Amino acid sequence: MSSLESISLHRLEIPLKVPYKLAFGPVKHFDTVIARITDKDGNTGLGEATILTGYTEETIDQSWKFATAISQILVSKSKSEIQTLLGSALSTNPFTVTALATAIEMATNAKLFSNHSETTIPILGVVNSETIEDLEIEIENLLIKGFSTLKVKVGFEVNKDLLKVSNVQKVLRNRAKIRIDGNQGYSRSQAIHFIENLAPDGIELFEQPCHADDWDTALAIAKIAHIPMMLDESIYNCDDIKKAAKLNAATYIKVKLMKFGWLAELEAALSLISELGMKPVLGNGVAGEVGCWMEALAAKKFITNSGEMNGYLKPISSILMNPLQFKNGGLLLEANYIPRIDLESLERFQVSSLEFH
Repeated sequence: MSSLESISLHRLEIPLKVPYKLAFGPVKHFDTVIARITDKDGNTGLGEATILTGYTEETIDQSWKFATAISQILVSKSKSEIQTLLGSALSTNPFTVTALATAIEMATNAKLFSNHSETTIPILGVVNSETIEDLEIEIENLLIKGFSTLKVKVGFEVNKDLLKVSNVQKVLRNRAKIRIDGNQGYSRSQAIHFIENLAPDGIELFEQPCHADDWDTALAIAKIAHIPMMLDESIYNCDDIKKAAKLNAATYIKVKLMKFGWLAELEAALSLISELGMKPVLGNGVAGEVGCWMEALAAKKFITNSGEMNGYLKPISSILMNPLQFKNGGLLLEANYIPRIDLESLERFQVSSLEFH
């Protein structure tokens, strides 16, 4: 007998308050698949995949096609068969598998998603402005909101990027840490030029300046860098984490739930990073409330720096009856909080929906 009663899928297009600027183009809306699961005992679970093509090879069209195809199969399978099917698809469809796997995990392993005490998980603020006048206004507002770490996106034009970071340093005056993100935008020579001309004042780390597959460049840059380096897009599984440790290619390793399929697997990866002598960073700036909430649960156990699960702040509106809250520079993880979908809000952004029994 199948362990599932039903799977509901919702394809959403959720506009953002302001475009999220990345090296491979601005993100103006979230392309999201929400999975809602009910098992045979009446327990329910939610999962999310927000597809960012360029970060994953998945597209939203492919994600929706795969989610609908595999959901038709999953509803007739046992728990062990479901685990095997999703596991075999993880390498090619990691974000989409995560939506389904975490929804099932939430329905069948409620203890993993429990939180009995209120906690604020520090998250970083993103610096979007370019001119020093605009930076002064934006940074002061971010500090007033309680952010203790600010992210600056680079990977565009090296000298303009250097000027922007320098201006942020001038305005910030060491009142918060600076996390620089290259988003794979540089060649090796550009990344080296950037690092050689970067003042280290207030810089916490420099994230993934070059292509995810170029481990030789990651290692070369780590050897000459006078600031800590972090790998992000290069890391998709525990084998990648072990490779980074063996090569000594980074001080920090960033992971996201949407790469690991299950929350339990994400927690295992975070533990492994520390065991191998590196520092874990967690969070997805391109994820909605369901994904950010799950990452916050893991952050409470494993993370001591600012999380990157700030994607929930970007959409113009929540899809939850009990929206995820922000407090004093962090994600408010309320005691016994469980996200509840607002069907009217869901329909507002819905492109397609399907249900399988």
